[in-house]
Amino acid sequence: MLVCLGATAAQALLGREFRVSKQRGVPVDSQLAEHVLATVHPSSILRGEPETREQQYAAFVEDLKAVAKLL
Repeated sequence: MLVCLGATAAQALLGREFRVSKQRGVPVDSQLAEHVLATVHPSSILRGEPETREQQYAAFVEDLKAVAKLL
C-alpha cells in the first residue's frame, strides 16, 4: 500500500499531470505498489480556511477509510 500525502508526493511518484484535487481518495493503477492512493497533506487542512476545516478533515478521514478497506 502506498499513500501519497499531498500534491508534491503524488506528482513525484505518479507524474506531473496527477491532481490530488481531482483524484484524491481514488485508487490509482501503478507499478509502485499493489494499491496506490493519494490524498491531501494533513497540514493543508490546518493552513486552510477555518470555516472549511471540519469539512476538509472529514474528507481526509474518508480517504483514510478507503485506504483501510484496501488493506
